Amino acid sequence: MIKPTLAAAAGLFSVGGGGTADPIKLTPSRIKTELLSGLTVALALVPEAVAFAFVAGVHPLVGLYAAFIVGLVTALIGGRPGMISGATGALAVVMVSLVALHGVEYLFATVVLMGILQILAGVFRLGKFIRLVPHPVMLGFVNGLAIVIFMAQLTQFKVVDTYGEIVWMTGTPLVTMLGLVAATMAIIWLMPKITKAIPAPLAGIAIIAGVVIAFGIDVPRVGDLASIKGGLPDFHIPMVPINLETLKIIFPFALILAAIGLIESLLTLNLVGEITEQSGGASQECVAQGLANTITGFFGGMGGCAMIGQSMINMKSGGRTRISGISAALFLLAFILVASSMIEQIPLAALVGVMFMVVIGTFAWQSLRIMRIIPLSDTLVIILVTAVTVLSDLAVAVVVGVIVSALVYAWNNARRIHANTEILADGSKVYKIEGPLFFGSTDGFAEIFDVKGDPDLVIVDFMNSRVVDQSALQAVEVLASKYEALGKQVQLRHLSRDCHRLLNRAGQLMVDSDDDPTYGVAVDYSVKTGILSGGH
Repeated sequence: MIKPTLAAAAGLFSVGGGGTADPIKLTPSRIKTELLSGLTVALALVPEAVAFAFVAGVHPLVGLYAAFIVGLVTALIGGRPGMISGATGALAVVMVSLVALHGVEYLFATVVLMGILQILAGVFRLGKFIRLVPHPVMLGFVNGLAIVIFMAQLTQFKVVDTYGEIVWMTGTPLVTMLGLVAATMAIIWLMPKITKAIPAPLAGIAIIAGVVIAFGIDVPRVGDLASIKGGLPDFHIPMVPINLETLKIIFPFALILAAIGLIESLLTLNLVGEITEQSGGASQECVAQGLANTITGFFGGMGGCAMIGQSMINMKSGGRTRISGISAALFLLAFILVASSMIEQIPLAALVGVMFMVVIGTFAWQSLRIMRIIPLSDTLVIILVTAVTVLSDLAVAVVVGVIVSALVYAWNNARRIHANTEILADGSKVYKIEGPLFFGSTDGFAEIFDVKGDPDLVIVDFMNSRVVDQSALQAVEVLASKYEALGKQVQLRHLSRDCHRLLNRAGQLMVDSDDDPTYGVAVDYSVKTGILSGGH
């Protein structure tokens, strides 16, 4: 009875996930690496969670509790071991207007509804649609997010002057800050060449923090942002009226937050999957994100999603199993409960240095090289998605990128439709269509035919084509109507099974037969007119 239980526990913490990578064995060395990686991630989570709480207009603990709960739940049951989730800026910028207009209780209710919507997305397996995101969009996503992470760190170079205004650092403080950032980056770069026993980002934070504290260097520290001391999160039902009016307020925000959260999480899932050589897990990640946010809303958290920056820190530090994500969440809780005074002494420069190294590792530098050799349309998509990610938000950027890529694909396919013609012994003419017939190619399809000059019987052969959509159905009927008006007949040949089903369901086929879709017998179907045109 004990052995199966231990096996199940080992499966929980292994890489697993149904991917292609072999499970990682939990040796003492591996467990140490996972725990140290989790500690590194937790240290980097603190200023991020506090900063995003400020962006959303809520108390820092609201962001920290979200980072703990969302991080813990997704680490336990998420679609990809090694991914890190928490409070994110992409969600915070949407939350700020809700909090300003209606208060923090409405935010908690929105986060609960957001989680429910994400669970439903997972149950109905909507996560699979992330495969529709083309590779140029992925490159634009990581490039844009790297720039966003970089720009977010620049706020740490601002201070409050004697007049209470936020200004950029100058003089000695700026030089000191830049020096410590550069030193942190140098340690992270050099440490793997010396030893891999300690994650390089953790070593960078520890060494710089030790130097700053030992020599009393006057630089901004975590405690200057806000106190992170607190207790355990309490169960809290959002104090909002349970009525239709409340639903009208929170539903639009919940829908937007759910969409942004899932897009960022699923793209991060794919990115981590490329590093760990895993696949699948999209629906599981949707459910995990949804459950995490539902719980967070009931415990006073601001909600969250996968974090590419922290996930990359975890990957770089050697985290590959669920232990790293779980330990990161538990370390973060320990910081809040018992170690706040120590964590608040960590210089922000060390954390900025870590994030700058994440930026360097996240940005797809090869995209700058391949832009010269890939199609111009793909280059434009990469640049467009990068720009929109920086100027607007991730969800809008991905949607724009997918739409542009789809339009480019449709345009390219629309130009490919053509036909080879043949005159048969009985005098009829065969048009052998090449290329798909869909909304983008209907004009080209119509231009193929010589309606006035063709014989009385015209056969349209679809062996190398497909009738794809309603526009294609309309084009077939319009063509038949033109021939019919001149006393001529059009017949369709070699319909594939899906084409046959589509045309037959529309009522455009005179003959209902399954012979032609299997190409056992070349049945010629006459076309009914007036089905879709309605006489217009």
